[in-house]
Amino acid sequence: MSEAPPIEHPSGLTAGDFTEADEPLRLFAHWLAEAEHSEPADATAMALATVGNDGLPNVRMVLLKGFDARGFVFYTNENSQKGQELAANPQAALVFHWKSRQRQVRLRGLVTPVPEAEADAYFAGRPRLSQIGAWASKQSAPLESRLAFEKAMAYYTAKHVAGTVPRPPHWCGYCLQPSTIEFWQDRPFRLHDRIVFHRDRPDAAWTKTRLYP
Repeated sequence: MSEAPPIEHPSGLTAGDFTEADEPLRLFAHWLAEAEHSEPADATAMALATVGNDGLPNVRMVLLKGFDARGFVFYTNENSQKGQELAANPQAALVFHWKSRQRQVRLRGLVTPVPEAEADAYFAGRPRLSQIGAWASKQSAPLESRLAFEKAMAYYTAKHVAGTVPRPPHWCGYCLQPSTIEFWQDRPFRLHDRIVFHRDRPDAAWTKTRLYP
């Protein structure tokens, strides 16, 4: 029986090419850049999983707002459910799923707040209505009616009618510092490629392991 030809993927890469990478952040940057050209919605959307006081996990979609050697950054209200859960247990997991590329990236690690100056700078660049919304929304708290929220929006719009809108003290950024990053590439017949990078501490070198599909 003749050997099957290499399997082509939407990126133009053959299956397994990404396994040559030895540095996960550089590989992630490459995959994200490709997804930004092919995803029909937002390539920075990611599932964030935290754990409640009852030991049950919670997961929701958030947006990646930056990443570097420190980790992966997102923003939210620290009084929200995820903010309270991170305060009690500052560990989380992230998943990116880029259906157009037939790829996933999974991350796990500790979560720490970003510096206030960094949060201020990011908040200052948000659309003004989003800034007002950060003041008006008691994120995750019960809401008696949509009208109540609209009144809160009107109140804070009037309060900040002139000048810049300051960052609310409860609105902050979080940085997930990954200890594990797994790259998953689809292949036919569920014979997928999986490569996981792991390190025991932030200043340690990454180790790379291939996993069974």
